[in-house]
Amino acid sequence: MVCAPSLIPKKPGERVKTDRRDAVKLVRALRAGDLSAVHVPDVDDEAFRDLARAWAAAKADLRQARQRLKSFLLSHGVRYSGNANWGPAHRRWISVFAFPNHWQQLAFDECRRTIEDRFAQCERLEATLHEAVVGWRFYPAILALQTMRGIQFITAVGMLSELGDLSRFEHPRQLMAWLGVTPSEHSSGERRRQGSITKNGNSYARKLLVEAAWSYRYPARVSPEIQRRHEGIPKRILDRAWDAQVRLCRRYRKLAARGKNVNIAVVAVARELAGFIWDISKLAMSLAVTRNEQPA
Repeated sequence: MVCAPSLIPKKPGERVKTDRRDAVKLVRALRAGDLSAVHVPDVDDEAFRDLARAWAAAKADLRQARQRLKSFLLSHGVRYSGNANWGPAHRRWISVFAFPNHWQQLAFDECRRTIEDRFAQCERLEATLHEAVVGWRFYPAILALQTMRGIQFITAVGMLSELGDLSRFEHPRQLMAWLGVTPSEHSSGERRRQGSITKNGNSYARKLLVEAAWSYRYPARVSPEIQRRHEGIPKRILDRAWDAQVRLCRRYRKLAARGKNVNIAVVAVARELAGFIWDISKLAMSLAVTRNEQPA
């Protein structure tokens, strides 16, 4: 059993620490049920998580490189007149722009070359993920999660690589608490006071979850892109994904009608979205196991 060191109970003001005292304290805490176990992924899951994190780090480097180039241009009073969203037109403008000073042009070329290198790295890692995910044991869950609105390939891979085996959560509320999207609470007696979300657990998985929840601000519909991701998926999973979209879109509308802040409403939707992710992932893995056990 691997325990979280930060969650081991410790008496305040305890100044004597020895191996014998630590052993006695751990045994007593284990007998009392005060130790929190940490999920340890197997070798393949950890290796795939390293690959997914490498792609996430490359995307972060690309974003920082683009921000540095924009800051460099703004510091010299250079502004793009169109939509600076790094689309084809914006990238063509950057490729032909030139500074009159030779040294400034050298600095600009280096910033531009860094962006191109990071962009090529992201494309290379994404292609590698598409090839590697087929042999991963959670591949059926990856396909099933993409039937949901707001969850594309990279989001599904990033979330499952961080979450691991969802069967270790006995109830979706445990997954919500692990992701840190449950409200904090400080209640006493008859008074109940809830605050902002706890933000415990994996910050990257929580970020992907909230980003996916933003797509439920609009009415429920199945776009052509989602329809393409529905090909070959069992009907039970498709029905569950549609039920999730209808419920979450309605949930956002109700919160917005009550005057809730848009960020608070989206986080509330993200909390329920985590429950549907838990349900659909477990359903996809159970259907895959059942299909593999059937005789040829």
